[in-house]
Amino acid sequence: MTRLHDLYRDQGQSPWLDNLRRDMVRQGMLGKLVDQGIRGVTSNPTIFAKAIEGNDAYDEQFRALLADHDVAGAYWELVLDDIAAAAAVLRPVHDESAGVDGYVSVEVAPSLANDTDGTVAAARDLHERLGLPNVFVKIPATQAGVTAIRTMIGEGRSINVTLIFSLERYAQVMEAYLGGLEDAVAAGTTDLGHIRSVASFFVSRVDTEVDRRLELLARQADAPLADALLAARGTAAVAQAQVAYQRFGETFRGPRWEALAARGATVQRPLWASTSTKNPAYPDLLYVDSLVGPDTVNTMPDATVDAFLDHGTPARTVDADPAGAAAALERLADLGLDLHDVARVLEDQGVASFESSFEDLLRVLREKAASLAPGTPRG
Repeated sequence: MTRLHDLYRDQGQSPWLDNLRRDMVRQGMLGKLVDQGIRGVTSNPTIFAKAIEGNDAYDEQFRALLADHDVAGAYWELVLDDIAAAAAVLRPVHDESAGVDGYVSVEVAPSLANDTDGTVAAARDLHERLGLPNVFVKIPATQAGVTAIRTMIGEGRSINVTLIFSLERYAQVMEAYLGGLEDAVAAGTTDLGHIRSVASFFVSRVDTEVDRRLELLARQADAPLADALLAARGTAAVAQAQVAYQRFGETFRGPRWEALAARGATVQRPLWASTSTKNPAYPDLLYVDSLVGPDTVNTMPDATVDAFLDHGTPARTVDADPAGAAAALERLADLGLDLHDVARVLEDQGVASFESSFEDLLRVLREKAASLAPGTPRG
């Protein structure tokens, strides 16, 4: 037994891995992590860019795919093969947990972030091409994405909602899930148990942006206020996630939820993403140890998984001081922080970052296509 096992067994939190590479699956590394307590895998365009660029493990299949696909089409075939292979490794976890865990997540193309119809079509296509019960399609929580999320849940498709940065957008995401479940019932679905969802709050990036703004304000302030601004660094992300957990508990209870639960519906679990510590002055497990609680997921990159295995604390913390979490957010507002604008900037940055990674990868693949098969179209 490891600390990851304790996290799930004792605290009801599922540790997932925020990474996926072909060699991880083929060489058994993912299987070993599952043995150590990892219960799911998430991916995104940046993760696949890092996996594929400069890695010859994909070359043979890529060369063969170019006979019938353009570069973008070949990319998706590579991705879906990796997703299916990882899903096979995690399928026993999915079956043993009765569908709670064992998922692998694949994201729609980042260029669709503000295109509801395009997102719906892409998410539907990914689900149908994979045809696996333990796959989440990731849809970003943009305004356009929220509408697509409700549509997909209404069709009975399991969705990982990604890029959530604010409590206001989180409320819209939960409403999209509940409304989608009600749409499924209206369409004739009698058992909602196969529809699953997680809502991915990006944590560390909030502190990165808030701390930047606090430091800027401090440089412009007199001593007492400057000290207070600097003292508030590193408090926003955990406080917001802890308040989000309170909102989760409030939403998934009461008559509306009970009517859906009676038809087999399960809660949309909060998922803490971006949980590696970006500021070396902060504890390496700040965004893991501070957010432990039942009915949640924490998806961690490799180094954070290793750190938790070594010295993580599987003790319930996410709701230890709800009043303190709310007070921390109020204090930031009193200091002049506009968390609505922080969320707007982070959402824009997140979408742009994924789109940039995707475009850079396609450029690399076009170059690779030319080197593997001279004369191959560079589309």
